[in-house]
Amino acid sequence: MKSSTGKYYIGLDHLRALAAFMVFSWHFIHTAIPFTYTPSVFPLSLFNEGHTGVALFMTLSGYLFAKLLDGKRIRYGSFLWNRVLRLAPLLLFVLALNSIKYYYRGASVLSICEHYLTGLIKPTLPNGGWSITVEFHFYLLLPILLYLSRASKYALSFVVCCAILIRLIIFQVRGEVQELAYWTIVGRIDQFLLGMIAFQMQSWIKQRHLLVLGSIAAFSLFYWYFDRSGGFYNSPSYPSNRSIWVYFPTLEGLTYGLLIAWYDNSFSHSQSWGSRFIALIGTYSYSIYLLHYFFTGFFIGLLHGYVLPITNFYIAFCFSVTGFLLMVPIGYLSFRFIESPFLKLRTRYLIDEPAGSTLEMKAAEETETLPT
Repeated sequence: MKSSTGKYYIGLDHLRALAAFMVFSWHFIHTAIPFTYTPSVFPLSLFNEGHTGVALFMTLSGYLFAKLLDGKRIRYGSFLWNRVLRLAPLLLFVLALNSIKYYYRGASVLSICEHYLTGLIKPTLPNGGWSITVEFHFYLLLPILLYLSRASKYALSFVVCCAILIRLIIFQVRGEVQELAYWTIVGRIDQFLLGMIAFQMQSWIKQRHLLVLGSIAAFSLFYWYFDRSGGFYNSPSYPSNRSIWVYFPTLEGLTYGLLIAWYDNSFSHSQSWGSRFIALIGTYSYSIYLLHYFFTGFFIGLLHGYVLPITNFYIAFCFSVTGFLLMVPIGYLSFRFIESPFLKLRTRYLIDEPAGSTLEMKAAEETETLPT
């Protein structure tokens, strides 16, 4: 998807499409198959535990901010306004649809409003809207993070180490840290930062095929082990009392940071119809991400009742591909009629004059990740 300056990176849209499919598969498969099932083919655990697609989205966001802000300065207020125009219209549409559902189930208007206001701070917004809250918290931290990254090339790595230490302390005090590590900036900060660090190291990562492919294979095996150990909800229960969640966000951020920088810089991406179709899915990924909750049950009923009964993981996974493709035209309509009209209202906020004003800071040119 193009930024407000017209910049576009087709490879990153490919990765957005992958992230959206991971999340879709996570919800699609486990609407029909219990969470206790583990695929015997280890790479498929990344889809059986497709919540990891959110980590890919967030690492992409950090990478793209770093890529587009490199050497540039912006007006921070205008930057935030553009982000509101990018994310808020569809989110408000989804919240309105859910409000109707909640109201007819007996919730009062006041309780619905309180729930949504709480979602500005806590990860309570429906349909994956909680991740928008996390992304917004990252935007608030962004000026500080950018200052630190300019001050020292090791500063962002130091912040990641601090985040791990904080989660370790929380784990020692509470006996669990899964909720904070998964649902909040306490864990997700690693992924944003490791995306930024991956951009800083892009020249080193470029063309290192064995390193990246080996890392992805090792990560897939780790996820297979995690899946066999109970996965997200049964390790041994939710929230998990295992220390794995202290470093879980870091492992995801490291792996996805390598993948993103490698894929973005090591290849000349094709402009064939297949490549452009996948990129379009990436463009519509925010709509697919927020809207698929309304359609997953219907798709499962349709495929289960009229094509083939969903009796095992492999059928569910294959059908998740079909269901995901059915979401593409829905994503197009949402992008065309809900997102695009507001994108036209964005303003340029890059500053060309030399640095020096205390009211100005380096930050990212427009990034279209989500979604988060």
